[in-house]
Amino acid sequence: MKKFSFLLLLIALILVIAACTQENGQSEEESGNAIEEETTENVEGTMSTEEQPYIVGIDTSYAPFEFQQGGEYTGIDIELINAIAELQGFEIELSPMNFDEIIPALEAGDLDIAIAGMSITEERQEVVEFSEPYFDAGLALAVAVDNADIDSVEDLEEKIVGVKNGTTGSKFLHDNSEEFGYRISSFDESPTMFAEMENGHLDAIVEDYPVVAYAMSTKDLEIKIVEERLTDEQYGIAVLKDENEELLEQINAGLQELRDSGQYEEILNKYYIP
Repeated sequence: MKKFSFLLLLIALILVIAACTQENGQSEEESGNAIEEETTENVEGTMSTEEQPYIVGIDTSYAPFEFQQGGEYTGIDIELINAIAELQGFEIELSPMNFDEIIPALEAGDLDIAIAGMSITEERQEVVEFSEPYFDAGLALAVAVDNADIDSVEDLEEKIVGVKNGTTGSKFLHDNSEEFGYRISSFDESPTMFAEMENGHLDAIVEDYPVVAYAMSTKDLEIKIVEERLTDEQYGIAVLKDENEELLEQINAGLQELRDSGQYEEILNKYYIP
């Protein structure tokens, strides 16, 4: 009888130990799962808070504001936006494209910022918001150096005038074509337009004054400005309207800091504009 009681006690003890072992195993497994889930959440949290660079639309055929030199993007606009980003603590990624593609890319969400020697106009302000102006520009009328027939817009009747797509120069020419009777030839890039006039395929061009002046001073182009400041314009840095107010505030703050420190003038002087 004692042996039988001892046997029952032994079986009961074995069952208790087995149950405890199973419970401990489940607890360890649950604990492991909890640690794994927490680790995953932490990783996901880190990834979600990682700052993505702002995509900046530029037009690299627009010296001295944006161009390539030695395989690198450089120019007034490039240095300005890089300096602003550094001062305000955000990252940027440059995205080169034709000028007339920039605002549509902002609308499509492919760009966050545009800096491309872009004149501030009421029409553009329907779609984008501009920073404080950072450069006083304006349109110029230029011809070949040996052209003695054209001194102003009034002399353009039946002439072929080149202009860059999507620019205020293009709008100016289209708005006034009936009055002055010229024909318009449009280009995606300013260097191609300059070359076409040097080769005798254009009678004149309309382009932003600082761009023509810089090209004349650095590339030995056989062209001359006959009428400058056809319009008074200012350049601004653009973001999509009603979408990036905080970013625009950072851009304006960075611009002001560059002006206050003298770095803004240093950048302009580096790319001397006559």
